[in-house]
Amino acid sequence: MSGTPLSRRALMRTAAVGSLALAAPAALSACSTESGDDGVSNAGKKLAPWPTYKAFSGPKPDLAPTAEGVQPGYTSYPSDLAKSVSRTPGDGSTVKVMTISFGVPPKGRGENRFWQAVEKALGVKIEYTVISQPDYQKKMATVMAGDPGELPDIINIFSGFALPREAQFVQRRAEDLTPFLSGDAVADYPNLANIPTEAWRDMGRIGGRIYGIPLERPLPGSTLWLNQESFAAAGMREGWTDQDFAAVAKKGTGGKKYALGAAEGSVFGDGFHSAAHGVHARGWSVKKDGTFLPSAADERYKQMLDFQLRLRKAGSYHPDATSSAQPEMIDLYYNGTVGSIQDGFGGYLPKFLEKGREFTPAPALPYGAGGEPGGIVGARRSFGYTILKKAKKERIQLLLRVLDYLAAPFGSKEWELVHYGLEGTHFTRAKDGSPEPNDLGQVENNTNLPLKYLAEGPQVLFVPGMPDAVKALHAWQVKTVPHAIRNASYGLQSRTFTSQGTTLETLLKDTATGIIAGRKPLSEWDAAVKTWRQRGGDRMAEEFAEDYAANT
Repeated sequence: MSGTPLSRRALMRTAAVGSLALAAPAALSACSTESGDDGVSNAGKKLAPWPTYKAFSGPKPDLAPTAEGVQPGYTSYPSDLAKSVSRTPGDGSTVKVMTISFGVPPKGRGENRFWQAVEKALGVKIEYTVISQPDYQKKMATVMAGDPGELPDIINIFSGFALPREAQFVQRRAEDLTPFLSGDAVADYPNLANIPTEAWRDMGRIGGRIYGIPLERPLPGSTLWLNQESFAAAGMREGWTDQDFAAVAKKGTGGKKYALGAAEGSVFGDGFHSAAHGVHARGWSVKKDGTFLPSAADERYKQMLDFQLRLRKAGSYHPDATSSAQPEMIDLYYNGTVGSIQDGFGGYLPKFLEKGREFTPAPALPYGAGGEPGGIVGARRSFGYTILKKAKKERIQLLLRVLDYLAAPFGSKEWELVHYGLEGTHFTRAKDGSPEPNDLGQVENNTNLPLKYLAEGPQVLFVPGMPDAVKALHAWQVKTVPHAIRNASYGLQSRTFTSQGTTLETLLKDTATGIIAGRKPLSEWDAAVKTWRQRGGDRMAEEFAEDYAANT
């Protein structure tokens, strides 16, 4: 997350992205026209080398990144912006694009000066299909089942949804980008070469080939965001245990205030609590021999359910934890009704920029359980990826140049344009030199015209005018990133997961939610896991293991 101007409503929607629990409608499964074993697995295939990474040599960060995944931090906006693109990418032609959106619908091109400025810089005319998050799956189902010739030139595939037979669709309908990006070929697109290898790996190959461009995201994932003053007053301390956490949550609850907020679909924020107990919520771990183990069958996840049940019985959770949408719970966090809320780490910026809050936002340090230190959620390093419609070589090269421009890194002139628009039109300079959106910039930006979901440079830590916030976030990452718990299935192919993963995930989430809410006994968890394994979980384990072996 970087310093993108956001309206109040856009802030709410963006903040909700990190912890949405999304389920694909059953009707989607009937929308695919493909069938059979189409070879999307990487097993037995010659694997295309990942693009050769070459870091952008722009303004140096004030706080250094680490190889483990700590992000670079900028305590002030770079005063000398670099130029990351040497020429206008386009040829005046029209480019049709389609992405998900978490903002409000943008103003039309004719009255949208931000849109016009980006078009001028890119040298193309952009026909933009913006799909709101609630409509994304339905729209994608239509696109996937439609005429290949009618596909947009550039399509964003959002990783927050499970699209049935997604890999098969991409393999058949999208351009194989291996010849253009694999290995040293990516050098023709310097900003794409600046995307870390971890993002490409978590995007994954299909049939051994590279079909997309990842949208890089930081390693920390679902995070418990605290009202720091409230939790400190209740006795929060570093190195706390699960019992310490429970005591603080109980003390921080009283009257009409609750220590713990959780949104519908978040399983009472089990991402944070799972990692604190040493497992990735409903994810996978891999043994040294390559065997895949589901977190659902790990005894530590069951212990976590029991712990959350006790938190709920103690009254520490807001009573609407299974019925309120994420934006509503975020508002309760801002006004102090709840002392914490689970959200993606990448959603830190709106929390610090929220003008209505009267507290300091802070990511929680994990507590330890069972005598072991806790971990944090290791996120998928790719928020999604971008595919290109099949076309002639020259057309693909043009589209890649366009995406290369949009992937401009923080500290570049191109990044500033794509994120803030035009100085004097969309923003002015604050005292520290950082762009400060004006009224027009609150409406015309890359949240409402979501260019950032086509391509974007690596994320950095930056909060305009708040150097102490950046320092605190960086220090938190230094402490926690080495203890990130990753889902071993990221970037791997499984036919069963593609076809049944969403349905099986829903079975586990509904059971877990029912247990914590007190509607089901804890003893039902083992039966649910057994059903999950029989209906496809064990097949997924085999298929992930097979693909993992091929990738290592």
